[in-house]
Amino acid sequence: MTDRIQIGLAIGNSRYHWAWFLNTKLQSSWDTDYLTTDRFLALFPIDLQAIIKQTQIAIDRVPIYLVSVVPSQTAIWQQLPQVKQIALIDIPLLNLYPTLGIDRAIAGFGAGETYGYPVLVIDGGTALTITGIDEHHCLIGGAILPGLRLQLRSLATGTAALPTIALSPQLPPRWSDNTAGSISSGILHTVSSGISDFIQDWQQLYPQSQIIFTGGDGELLAGYLQSNSAINLTVDAASNLENRVKFDRYLLFHGLSAILA
Repeated sequence: MTDRIQIGLAIGNSRYHWAWFLNTKLQSSWDTDYLTTDRFLALFPIDLQAIIKQTQIAIDRVPIYLVSVVPSQTAIWQQLPQVKQIALIDIPLLNLYPTLGIDRAIAGFGAGETYGYPVLVIDGGTALTITGIDEHHCLIGGAILPGLRLQLRSLATGTAALPTIALSPQLPPRWSDNTAGSISSGILHTVSSGISDFIQDWQQLYPQSQIIFTGGDGELLAGYLQSNSAINLTVDAASNLENRVKFDRYLLFHGLSAILA
């Protein structure tokens, strides 16, 4: 059987997320800034470039599966003949509403197929999204709010005196005696407590559900959640939550792999 190479391109609000698949199996993933279509081959990993050369596959014959939430960027890549845009109709989940973000739908599908249903997905991207899917592969619903960096940036750009600060690697002290610490405390404690509240409600509905974090700030959020839980939950409850919480940066591409298969 001839090996089949496929490229995945997920266009987010801030950058491109790439992956390549061999016979629908995920091989590797990488990120780039936005770029033009004539430059993308040079940014492929060395191992992928080598396979393309060895098999003498013309680059315009390698299929690119596009997942995009940015219409202006979508239009650029749709010009390539080998690009196939993934739509909600391609995702075998129930109760998907027409304006649901395709990235949320594929990540939710990837989480369910990888870790089992029901599943709760928390995506720490430019927008922070929470998406719940039940044991019947049916979307229950979720929530959207500004991501951590967007919240920090909005304070710096929308006020005259508040500074730009970096994200803390740990949940900061709740009560701060300086401006930067107060911003960090306000955003990170509020977000982590809000996520914890969503999780507790979800667990009442689906006690056996896995909770999967993903996205650029997903690992940070998972860490904040663990710290917040250690403060607010009993030892048994915190331990049970820790056993069910995972971080997977490749969740969207797991979903795309399952669709390709």
